[in-house]
Amino acid sequence: MLRTFYIQGIKEHIPRALWHFLSSPQTHLGLLSVFLLTYLSSASYTISLAATSIFSVVGVLSMKNMWDDYLQHALTTDLMDIRRTYLETKDSCFWVVDTGEEVVGMVAIIPPENPSWWGNARELKRMSVKKEHRGQGLSKALIKTAIQFSRERGYQEVVLGTSMVQRIAQRIYENMGFHKVLQTNPSFLAKLVGFSVYWYYYKIPDTH
Repeated sequence: MLRTFYIQGIKEHIPRALWHFLSSPQTHLGLLSVFLLTYLSSASYTISLAATSIFSVVGVLSMKNMWDDYLQHALTTDLMDIRRTYLETKDSCFWVVDTGEEVVGMVAIIPPENPSWWGNARELKRMSVKKEHRGQGLSKALIKTAIQFSRERGYQEVVLGTSMVQRIAQRIYENMGFHKVLQTNPSFLAKLVGFSVYWYYYKIPDTH
């Protein structure tokens, strides 16, 4: 059930990612280059247009595969065994909001995937809220729970990564005091079309 819920949440972002690819200046430059190079070698508008169409289709499929690979990685690593990864591992946890009939929210906290990037930190992961329940403060409540969990165990920072197309999530994190500190590209294709993962950092206030 949790795996299905997470898949549904991630798939909401795929259309925006594909639109980013199609509207990217880098993509437009690539299309123009393919058209011109093909025309110079074939002297045919038809063949040149066909080549640019193939370029577009291959790009869209590659972007979709990038998201599919991300999901596959999640489903075959931590989400394959939530109990072992989050509930039986020190200073890690997984929270689920359930109405009694369905899962409407989830979030997790775990050691950072790239610990060398951060200091004494926990990483917030698998954040997702069902579309029909957004705007009710559920996301903030889940994030606060994860931060409090980290604070109680002596950690000083919480970090997270989110894709550039998840703008609503970015606003929530920023409104809660997270700061964007790093930008990475999840694949070579992503780098070519300017698709990035934004990394956010939250300094847990000292309560002493």
